[in-house]
Amino acid sequence: MAARFDPKSLKRIVIKVGSSSIVNPAGLVRLGFLGKLTTTIAQLQKQGTATALVSSGAIALGARRVAHGKRPERVQDKQACAAVGQMELMTLYEKLFSSLQLQTGQVLLTRDDLEDRRRYLNARDTLLRLLGLGVVPIINENDSVSVDEIQFGDNDFLSALVAGLIDADLLILLTDVEGLHDGDPAVDPTAKIVPLIDGPLDELLGLAGEKSGALGAGGMRSKLSAANLCRQYGIPCLIAQSKGSVLEQALRGEDVGTFAVPLPNKVGGRGRWLAKAAAVQGALTLDAGATSALRDGGKSLLPKGVAKIEGSFPRGAVVVLNGPDGGEIGRGVVRYGSEDLARVRGRRGDEIEGVLGFTFGDEIVHRDDLVLTV
Repeated sequence: MAARFDPKSLKRIVIKVGSSSIVNPAGLVRLGFLGKLTTTIAQLQKQGTATALVSSGAIALGARRVAHGKRPERVQDKQACAAVGQMELMTLYEKLFSSLQLQTGQVLLTRDDLEDRRRYLNARDTLLRLLGLGVVPIINENDSVSVDEIQFGDNDFLSALVAGLIDADLLILLTDVEGLHDGDPAVDPTAKIVPLIDGPLDELLGLAGEKSGALGAGGMRSKLSAANLCRQYGIPCLIAQSKGSVLEQALRGEDVGTFAVPLPNKVGGRGRWLAKAAAVQGALTLDAGATSALRDGGKSLLPKGVAKIEGSFPRGAVVVLNGPDGGEIGRGVVRYGSEDLARVRGRRGDEIEGVLGFTFGDEIVHRDDLVLTV
């Protein structure tokens, strides 16, 4: 069977492991799986493939100790379980990787760390340096200090951001199911796996349930959203089961799980931060002409094309750009704050200075500060 990618071309990959892959339904650590995982990563390192591991499990492990094995509901209880469980999680990985003569490094992130451009670049530099030193970064959301406003919500989304952050060649999402199915396999025994995602995601999202495991935060919908973000980044993504030799098969490019083919016009560099990581402070609705100019012509956004302004934001803020139907088409950094923009909306770019008494250029969002997300 033809390989989905050339395994020899993998120089840098991200593997994400969910809570259900680390702790079984009885609350016991899946040491057999973790042993295989770490051994496989060690083999990858020896072959010259630097590997970052995004690992859930801190809350699940902490819940075993302080919450009688049940996933807590209150934020404070989640934070307490994460604080206890993160130590056990890292101790497990440290012992397993040390036995394979590999160094590990812990990297805990919150949404704030990646929304700020400077901290985003700092995180990138740290991860790339660890990988360059042959260290395995073990990345998790900093659940012990995160609150609802700054949570990634699940490590699927975080792993996709990390893949874009380090310009990975592949993201593998390991979970407790084979991949995306065309029905609910728990209800419909005839449900078949969807082997390939190579088109619009809308219909496939309808197949994915939002249910997650008792000790996990994610579900198939979050994995598809992560895979779609990777597709925009130009990074292939595989959703596969954390059992047996599936990971080894996946790394050989064999036909396992659900493989998401990257989009041809990938988002790179600063656009990756703009697309999903940056904090959004407002929104602009564009008319049909401006929407077409951005989508088809690769143009900048001029004031004449702005039909509606939402939110209060300063110059330099990141805003969502919506089409006439209200659907998001992109994101960008504005050259004018919302108050000034309200005064020049609908005018030509060369009229800005006459209205405001100053100008930062004819464009509201320059093409270099804009990324299309649809």
